[in-house]
Amino acid sequence: MLCGRWRRARRPSEESPAPARVTAPLELPPSPDHTAPRPGSRALKKMGLTEDEDVHAMLRGSQLCKIRSHTWQKERLYRLQEDGLSVWFQRRFPHAPSRHIFLVQHIEAVRQGHQSEGLRRFGAAFPPARCLTITFRGRRKNLDLVARSAEEAQHWARGLDKLRVRLEAMSQWERLDHWIHFYLHRADSNQDSKMSFKEIKSLLCMVNVDVNDMYAYRLFKACDQSNDERLEGGEIEEFVRQLLKRPELEELFCQFSGEDRVLSTSELLEFLKAQGETGATLAHARQLIQTYELHETAKRHELMTLDGFMMYLLSPEGAALDPAHALVFQDMGQPLTHYFISSSHNTYLTDSQIGGLSSTEAYIRAFSQGCRCVELDCWEGPGGEPVIYHGHTLTSKILFRDVVQAVHDHAFERSPYPVILSLENHCGLEQQAVMAHHLRTILGDQLVTEVLGTQDPQELPSPEHLKGRVLVKGKKLPGSWGEDSRPVSDREEEEEEDGEAVGPAQHRAPSQAGPQAGQISPELSALAVYCCATRLQTLQPGPGPAQPCQVSSLSERKARKLLREAGNSFVRHNTRQLTRVYPLGLRVNSANYSPQEMWNVGCQLGVLWASPAGSGAAILRAFCSAPEGQQGGGAVALNFQTPGYEMDLNTGRFLVNGRCGYVLKPLCLRQPDTAFDPGRPGPPNTTLTIQVLSAQQLPKLNTEKPGSIVDPLVRVEIHGVPEDCAQQETSHVLNNGFNPRWGQTLQFLLRAPELALVRFVVEDYDTASPNDFVGQFTLPLSSLKQGYRHIHLLAKDGAPLSPATLFIHVCAQHS
Repeated sequence: MLCGRWRRARRPSEESPAPARVTAPLELPPSPDHTAPRPGSRALKKMGLTEDEDVHAMLRGSQLCKIRSHTWQKERLYRLQEDGLSVWFQRRFPHAPSRHIFLVQHIEAVRQGHQSEGLRRFGAAFPPARCLTITFRGRRKNLDLVARSAEEAQHWARGLDKLRVRLEAMSQWERLDHWIHFYLHRADSNQDSKMSFKEIKSLLCMVNVDVNDMYAYRLFKACDQSNDERLEGGEIEEFVRQLLKRPELEELFCQFSGEDRVLSTSELLEFLKAQGETGATLAHARQLIQTYELHETAKRHELMTLDGFMMYLLSPEGAALDPAHALVFQDMGQPLTHYFISSSHNTYLTDSQIGGLSSTEAYIRAFSQGCRCVELDCWEGPGGEPVIYHGHTLTSKILFRDVVQAVHDHAFERSPYPVILSLENHCGLEQQAVMAHHLRTILGDQLVTEVLGTQDPQELPSPEHLKGRVLVKGKKLPGSWGEDSRPVSDREEEEEEDGEAVGPAQHRAPSQAGPQAGQISPELSALAVYCCATRLQTLQPGPGPAQPCQVSSLSERKARKLLREAGNSFVRHNTRQLTRVYPLGLRVNSANYSPQEMWNVGCQLGVLWASPAGSGAAILRAFCSAPEGQQGGGAVALNFQTPGYEMDLNTGRFLVNGRCGYVLKPLCLRQPDTAFDPGRPGPPNTTLTIQVLSAQQLPKLNTEKPGSIVDPLVRVEIHGVPEDCAQQETSHVLNNGFNPRWGQTLQFLLRAPELALVRFVVEDYDTASPNDFVGQFTLPLSSLKQGYRHIHLLAKDGAPLSPATLFIHVCAQHS
């Protein structure tokens, strides 16, 4: 089936040492055989980098100094593996092989110079030209390195960037090619480019499949044309072709291709229409053939073979996520109140809010994930300089000015749309003035300091009008407020948590416990232009003119109470003003809550924390099974520092619209006179049917135990209004993570599909303990394409699990 891609066997000169085969003491450089790799690897040839000077330097390896502190600075050997996809590094003590490499695909960015908090603090003694920082997706810490020369640093910075660019440009087919040949090389224990049956069995275990010895041997002998109990050259490629066969895809292909086993343009068009591809034409079918067909003869005759068909279905055009939604496709000219805004809580923390580390890197990482509203918890600092940390705890402190500098440098690298700085101000008047000075001088023209001249006073400006600008959310001096409004601390509501939460039209007397009560510096007050913190006293609009610039911060408990008691009024309020919802202070481990409940009423700003690993499924089950009105849930502002199902939902919500951090709310949450109430959404109007067909190349959970094979099952979860929340799962498949098949159908009835998120979860079934997480993917139902689709799975920390996929069929029927 893959004959177009597997042309030749690897010659001995093309072999490279696998990380698992490094056996020299790790205090010393590898043996001479490992220090001068030959640049003939299959992966690097595919990337066109076999003659690249920077890649050659990385293949040879470099002694780089790893910087952790003023006293911890160690030289370690780093070397690009010949797969071109991973970097091996030396450690002080031997670890499992998988802990001596990092993958190029997990790199977020490579920065040169003193461009990280670690190098600015601990690497000042080294010339910037010799310094580089590797940042990673997910939770992995930055890698701060110093090379022996500026030239060597340049080799690594440029080389890693080239590899990242080439890797991102690879098709799923090419990734699969590299993946299987990587394991073929590892299974070739004596590196003779021949595979014995024992080595084939080892290969099968490595790629997560346990097959009967008799079946495996029969497949082995069918490929052993030389009858010498060894596979080599074309025999290995034939074995790979047999191994990677997709019977379910072949069956689908034959339904449309007929006996000639090729698709004509008209037959491909018929398939596209069956897929629900609106506007599909013969011209589009021809374009797909020219793009994805591998065989030139078929391409010239405008025919698509099975290989081309698989290429198409594994491409972004065949993925579950609508490729048009991966770009900014929504109207960005509406008021800010009409958008969900990706928001972070306690952004400065990298771990627990009791004793965790505060870091500017946490802000940079949040911005890289599309976050548009970050929190600055500001306190009096020494030397007249305000600091940011979680007050009255053991968390470390960082300078306010350093955070503002990070905002200036990194806020608009991922998205051009406005950033909101949510100030939690605990400083006296003098240091508040210092804060205002830093904001003005460092941010310059990025900072919004006055109302836009052409702005309608009845509504907030749009993300489009505020491109590249920074808004300050904070307290405002009295004077411009109406009678029923007053400035308030971002956390004044927290004091209510010890007592009874207020109702929709009630409020308590302001707390005078802290020295900051009512003390607002004019300099800082002047910067709160469009996001003025106020206490929410009523959900009903006042008799005077609209005040769209007021922002209310609510605890999750108070927000949930408003939702239950006045759902529609809460929705209408959120069409006029911004609402920020934050987690309970009792969540000392920075655990998140589900943001979906607050999205259901149109809250724009939600602050995310992090969920303990493995807790998501249990929380979801409790949520879905609870009586109406008693579901656990949460807000929209989350902690970005720890993975969990809550962060999966947040990532899924903001996956679309170019991942710009702004997603237009459904119409029912934007109309001022809307009748929508998430507690009473009406009867079901949509039937969602998902057929889970198969999975491909699921990862091994325990790579250090060759015989450990997963028993996968698939769970599909719906997150939306309470009556839509549901989950169903397939049965599990024993001992097969390579190509398990289910063919099982799951069905859901939905009342508010425009708010629903669909989460696909793969788990390793266990009879005696909770299932282990394998991978997941979450996206809005409105962005889920119908028909036969592949889902490209993500790891717990959000990193891609390439080439792991699910193959499904989706049908959504609207009544």
